[in-house]
Amino acid sequence: MTDINTRDGTGAKSSSENERPFVKTPRALPKRFYKTVRVHHGEQSHQILLDGRPVKTPKRNTLEVPSPRLAQALQLEWEEQECHIDPASMPLTRLVNAALDGIAGHEAEVIESIAQYLESDAVCYRAKDPQALVLLQQKAWDPILLWASRDLGLDLKPTQGVMPVAQPGKTLNKAVEHLSSFGALELAAIHVMTTLTGSLLICLSLVRGFLTHDEAWTGAHIDEDFQVRQWGEDHEAMVRRTLRRQEFDAAHRLLRKLSNKS
Repeated sequence: MTDINTRDGTGAKSSSENERPFVKTPRALPKRFYKTVRVHHGEQSHQILLDGRPVKTPKRNTLEVPSPRLAQALQLEWEEQECHIDPASMPLTRLVNAALDGIAGHEAEVIESIAQYLESDAVCYRAKDPQALVLLQQKAWDPILLWASRDLGLDLKPTQGVMPVAQPGKTLNKAVEHLSSFGALELAAIHVMTTLTGSLLICLSLVRGFLTHDEAWTGAHIDEDFQVRQWGEDHEAMVRRTLRRQEFDAAHRLLRKLSNKS
């Protein structure tokens, strides 16, 4: 393997190189190598073809999805690549890759992992004060708890403060039951949205149609938005939030495409 350090003609490192700290350079983006992108529509699945050849995931699985609308959205991501292929601009492709490479065949393990979020679900952990924040949380989160109990059979106990509260085992089992109705692609999106919001209840509220997209995102950021109103915005925090929102939007978009919604 070639040493990453530049060497002189003798092969020895210069003194300046010995003193220079190692700096990891960004990996160069691969060049766009294809001219055409199209979808091959099969009876059960739809493949993305580059110059007539199926796209492969990082683990060499064929990139194929059950929804023609999702396939068309993936096609557009590949078409929009210009001189280089930038995965950062292909959120749907990344999600599908994650589902096919990391979730398919391991659904039960992933479902257990997602269900465990109920043990620390943000909706159940309430502020003790100030009263304004307490009221905001009650207004946004109490209806979610009531809906989850009534429509999903998920009975969760809220608490104040950060000390953990044990949730009923039957509730966690019921969550596993609900999640088992989803396939690898849906689970990839649900995992992303649950992680970003810190709440499986908020995620399921969106997936099942109790909350709108914006209501779910806003409901997950009650505390953060309250702090912003009190102390002002932090630029770096807002940049990170924007990136998280983009991931959240992509995950929800994938679910909508799978259900053949726009």
